[in-house]
Amino acid sequence: MSRPRPPLVDCDIHNELAPGSLRPYLPRRWREYDETYGNRGDGGSSYPKGAPRAARTDAWPPSGLPAGGDLDFMREQLLDAHDVRYGILNCLSKANRQQNPEYAAALCRAVNEWQVEEWLEKEPRLRAGITVPYEEPALAVDEIDRAAAHPGFVQVLLLVRTDEPLGRRRYWPIYEAAVRNGLPVGIHFGGGRANPLTGSGWPSFYIEDHTAMAQAFQAQLVSLVVEGVFERFPTLEVVLIEGGFGWVPSLMWRMDKHWTRLHDEVPHLTRRPSEYVRDHVWFTTQPIEEPPDPRHLLTVFDNMGGTDKILFSTDYPHWDFDDPDRAIRARLEPETRARIFGGNAMALYGLD
Repeated sequence: MSRPRPPLVDCDIHNELAPGSLRPYLPRRWREYDETYGNRGDGGSSYPKGAPRAARTDAWPPSGLPAGGDLDFMREQLLDAHDVRYGILNCLSKANRQQNPEYAAALCRAVNEWQVEEWLEKEPRLRAGITVPYEEPALAVDEIDRAAAHPGFVQVLLLVRTDEPLGRRRYWPIYEAAVRNGLPVGIHFGGGRANPLTGSGWPSFYIEDHTAMAQAFQAQLVSLVVEGVFERFPTLEVVLIEGGFGWVPSLMWRMDKHWTRLHDEVPHLTRRPSEYVRDHVWFTTQPIEEPPDPRHLLTVFDNMGGTDKILFSTDYPHWDFDDPDRAIRARLEPETRARIFGGNAMALYGLD
């Protein structure tokens, strides 16, 4: 008799907007603005032409909606097919990338109302991140406090490429609001507006974009730790989404080494940097590092301090989707597999 499969939680699903989806949720003033001026500010990554919206070719539903835009099709292709207990929606709209802050705030509110009406209220297995205009923290806080009243929202969603490092004090009101509402802060691959994804400028090729985005995650993690965000907000929980984690051990070693010599520069840090990372930061699996010898992934886990901060994700409906039956090639103990594929997320997001 086979053992029952532990609950599966997918921590990175993308629900996609179709043209016109937000019009019912925008005030007349912003509908007219959109018609007259439209989107200004999207400097994000370009998807390959061969994979529009970065989607799997089989993920485009017969309804004509975009991949990730048809709830019934998503149910069939993802939630039911893989017996997903819960799925966390991370909507990658252009709402939070606008140059006009008031327009960005209106779009973010519309995205969140659309998520409630079209996704959360229709599918009990789904939860979602709150889309916020994070470059305008005061407006982001207003939206966090408003949207958090709905139980379907389980985290605050930011993108990893920001105007300034996320440890800077200008972003602290967002963390304060997240803690006040009992929500983790998710930081997802991508971003827009000004800064390139590397410290050396824009890359030439898509493969560089896809690989080097991990540099942005590393810079943000160093900033959050060293600027003292976790000292100021000792209950803050951060999830790094779609940034990998094979680089985490060496980054912790590097920060700890420099802290032993330079900690008098940052007396607000009362612990070694690696301790903040281990206590406050979670990592999703897709795209998971795949060393030639799968056992080396287990060494990464050991050097991260264990697997209690690893969250499974598929990245549905994108082209590099990870099937839960084939995502991790290393041999995992049943207890470890249960934690990664569901238990850690159930605990973090307070799921039953």
